[in-house]
Amino acid sequence: MALVFDDAAGPGSRQERGAPQYDSRMPTIYAQRRARLAAQLGEGGIALVPTAPERLRNRDSGHLYRHDSYFYYLSGFAEPNAWLVLTGDGRSVLFCQPKDAEREIWDGIRLGPEAAPTALGVDEAHPVDELDQRLPALLENKTTVWYPFATHAGLEGRLDGWLQKVRARVRYGALAPGAQRDLCGPLDEMRLVKDAHELDIMRRAARISAGAHVRAMQCCARMIRAGEDVREYHLDAELLHEFRQHGSQAPAYGSIVAAGANACVLHYRADAAPIRDGELVLIDAGCELDGYASDITRTFPANGKFSGPQRALYELVLASQQAAIDATKPGARFTDPHEATVKVLTQGLLDLGLLDRQRHGTLDDAIADRAYFAYYMHRTGHWLGMDVHDCGSYVEPSEVGQVSERRDPLSDELIRDRPSRILRPGMVLTIEPGLYVRPSEGVPKEFWNIGIRIEDDAVVTEGGCELISRGVPVAVDEIEALMR
Repeated sequence: MALVFDDAAGPGSRQERGAPQYDSRMPTIYAQRRARLAAQLGEGGIALVPTAPERLRNRDSGHLYRHDSYFYYLSGFAEPNAWLVLTGDGRSVLFCQPKDAEREIWDGIRLGPEAAPTALGVDEAHPVDELDQRLPALLENKTTVWYPFATHAGLEGRLDGWLQKVRARVRYGALAPGAQRDLCGPLDEMRLVKDAHELDIMRRAARISAGAHVRAMQCCARMIRAGEDVREYHLDAELLHEFRQHGSQAPAYGSIVAAGANACVLHYRADAAPIRDGELVLIDAGCELDGYASDITRTFPANGKFSGPQRALYELVLASQQAAIDATKPGARFTDPHEATVKVLTQGLLDLGLLDRQRHGTLDDAIADRAYFAYYMHRTGHWLGMDVHDCGSYVEPSEVGQVSERRDPLSDELIRDRPSRILRPGMVLTIEPGLYVRPSEGVPKEFWNIGIRIEDDAVVTEGGCELISRGVPVAVDEIEALMR
């Protein structure tokens, strides 16, 4: 790609076409986050935040680059080979790739350290090849160095090298940081509650993903009716088309498109299996937009019409999801939606004969024994944000010292429970109950090889929760109408 310059802005101006464009409002958002974090570093604190490395896929072909979420959260900068340094007094220093006309021909336009302070709102910026030279001076006379533990291979070793250079200057009065602390702790707490800017992106991501699910569902029914050979990868292609058509940079995770019995494999990937008339199809897919993930699952009949057993199990899962939605509100615990789901699912499994009342007893007995686990073996949700399984503790910080012990009725493992996180407005989580029925003795055959999951993205609000992914229907009649 050649560099093309546009002189339309006036004599001497050279605006590079294809150069990164930065919204003038964005530096304020990221500067506010940096200031909030700096206030938690303490006097004499310094934080080191690298972005993710580029990774080879094979030989000299690289994987699609994806920045480190912590780094991007604080900088809004998506280029590789960059570092952010923050100090407790609020100073921010960026290290990034320098301008290089030859490399930019091959790899694209770089922002460069000269333009970074204005574009990103950092106090200063330097070429990344000066990192080893400048870091010891930045660390000198600091008391505590913060960095994300166990997230960047080799970071601890590089830090040791920089600190060794600081300690070599002690005879000249230099002091080296005496403490190292995990930066993930304060950053996780910050990222757990989304601001208006983040929620706007996540709503847009959910709309794109919902449209992709609608597209895949309608394509499936259309191909089945036409008597065409339908494969899982056909629907995967429809998802990818819709993601990119509407500006998503990539899928947020490997899309699951599972036909028939494949839906009983929780982490199945879209493959080449045929989709047959009369089967259910489970799609778990979401796009990533501007660094934020969406995560939606729908289960639908390939031909557009639920059979009796399919409908019975589907409506049970849907009822359990509604119970979880009702339990998702400020002041509730993170575990409350899961417990609400388990109660509805277990009662339904008893009613449908998938759990034997003579063997498992009452509803409370079946829940206490985790009898449902044969059909429902995962939790009902997880945090969602920049990462599809986003950061943030699931334990309430103010109650972390309260520990109770119990024996798991299935594994006999000793479990130490701590009070679950209290939900607050601005937190975003998934709500995703499911049922997975594999062939087994004592299980009615009409339910064999049915796997169902329904997943939506929920923003905790002042009055409950907002489902931002309902652009694709969940009710049986609405799904069948859509696929007609």
